[in-house]
Amino acid sequence: MAKLLLCSVQLLVARIVGVGAQAPGGSTYDYVIVGGGTAGLALATRLSLGLPNAKIVVVEAGPSGLHEDGINVPGLKGSTIGGKYDWYFPTVPQKALNNRVVFNPRGKVLGGSSALNLLTWDRPAAREIEKWKELGNPGWGWKEMEAAMEKAETFVGGPPGSGTKGPIYALYNRQQAPFLNAVAPAVSSLHGIPLNSDSIQGNPIGIGYQPTNVNPTSYNRSYSANEYLPKAKSNLVVLTETRVAKVNLKKSGKLQRATGVTLTDGTVITARKEVILSAGSIQSPNLLELSGIGGSDILKAAKIKQLIDLPGVGENYQEHLLVSISYQVRDDFITGDRVNYNSTYREEQWNRRLNNLSSWFDDARFSILFANWKQIIGGDNAQVALARSVLAGSKDVGHKWKLEQLSDPKIPQIEMIFTSRYFGNKGYPPVGSPLNGKGFMAIIVGLMHPLATGSVHIDPANATLGSPIIDPKFLNNEYDIQGLIHALKFARKIFQTEPLKSVVVSEYEPGLDVVKTDAEWRAYLLRNMGIIFHPMCTAAMLPKKDGGVVDPKLVVYGTENLRVVDASVIPVQISAHPQTVVYGIAEKAAEIIIKEGKGR
Repeated sequence: MAKLLLCSVQLLVARIVGVGAQAPGGSTYDYVIVGGGTAGLALATRLSLGLPNAKIVVVEAGPSGLHEDGINVPGLKGSTIGGKYDWYFPTVPQKALNNRVVFNPRGKVLGGSSALNLLTWDRPAAREIEKWKELGNPGWGWKEMEAAMEKAETFVGGPPGSGTKGPIYALYNRQQAPFLNAVAPAVSSLHGIPLNSDSIQGNPIGIGYQPTNVNPTSYNRSYSANEYLPKAKSNLVVLTETRVAKVNLKKSGKLQRATGVTLTDGTVITARKEVILSAGSIQSPNLLELSGIGGSDILKAAKIKQLIDLPGVGENYQEHLLVSISYQVRDDFITGDRVNYNSTYREEQWNRRLNNLSSWFDDARFSILFANWKQIIGGDNAQVALARSVLAGSKDVGHKWKLEQLSDPKIPQIEMIFTSRYFGNKGYPPVGSPLNGKGFMAIIVGLMHPLATGSVHIDPANATLGSPIIDPKFLNNEYDIQGLIHALKFARKIFQTEPLKSVVVSEYEPGLDVVKTDAEWRAYLLRNMGIIFHPMCTAAMLPKKDGGVVDPKLVVYGTENLRVVDASVIPVQISAHPQTVVYGIAEKAAEIIIKEGKGR
């Protein structure tokens, strides 16, 4: 098996062309894919296999990163955030957060954010995906998307109905902190929350361990760059460290035709058939604007000639919000913190990994709760009333759907991630503190359907190379604030419930004596709210009249052959970590494009 893996890597490296190099086959291709991330590499590989006579190129702004421990080693997940493989886009100062800036990690490397994410492999409620079809997207219901997501996965040890032949491996991680076993019985004793060992089949409500995308042989991260790409044929070329400035468009009757792309150094890559944007929810809409597609005010401010009036571009920005609390655990439990503060233990655990033995460097196993409002606060009336007040008069289809699904008991409104090491803003206790050397765990509380909706647009002062202007409008309404406060209170209640109560020593952050009242919870939230790094919906697959940017074939309105294939096309926010859905979108897109490419 090791030889096969080595062979795959050699084939993969041979196909990657670095910065400044001449691409094999010149500068003309049938399909030009901008962005070698989660969707881009999955799509490119499927097109390579399904259209063997086509020439395909992927243009990726970042390096390969294939041999980077921070990417490959599950226990080092998160260590690459803010580094050279991360765009790390800032928001504008957020008024509700006392003008705090929030950073958005986005992968600047082969594999994109599938190389940086925290390895959670889950899916939303079936009803959420089924709604896509009802919003004007035939062929995009749960049945079709479930098949596409399963096509992407091989779930080792998964329940019946899991994917068994896909490139991305998922499994229940072999390294698990024993104290996490106390989470499920504590949670399930509250408000009728069920145990759920089969959450990826469209019914996520409940508490259980989530699978992670890890290769069972190497115990490395399993992601688009190291699993999909080695399966591609020689008709696929990947350009790394190469940045696209815009899509080139030419009038073709009443539509615009994409003829290729221009790179930031002025080089032109020609597309005979299609240009496909897979640059993610922040940069795909930006590239549309740079190419003259978007709202008139945005393009006029940036002095870009408008070729297609499409005001939905960059709008509808949605993100999962988080805030956490943390606890010190008993000394007889080992947490993942020990590899950070004890160099001897760290070396021991690293050697175990080198010998393919379970260690804290495998650690990617979370216990995760998905819950509705009734399970969190004993009813949903208060939150529904707040939502109706916030959205009164709105005609936005996404807002209407959020109101509709608030009372659906099968659709999660809150996620809680129970970690086996410290997580938070206060920071691990420093050297000299009596708590330094102690073990911790945390609950990361996530709001799955916040009502705050923002935007991402090019910076008119530096449109091509500047950071985009991201304004998510975090916590601009009372529904989002009260929802997270309710969830924080419930999280504290879980830790006060046996058997978890007997695992912990004390609340470390914020502290029982520090936060007691609603006003104190509110202040804590505003100081510490972060995001789960799941931007979506900024080039939505919706009817144009509803603010849509692409049609059900993922073709940009007003164009013949320009598509978007990534998380930006998700029409309405989903209650899941989106990577499985993004792989499903790529698989669906490949089916559509291959069928058209074969003339069927």
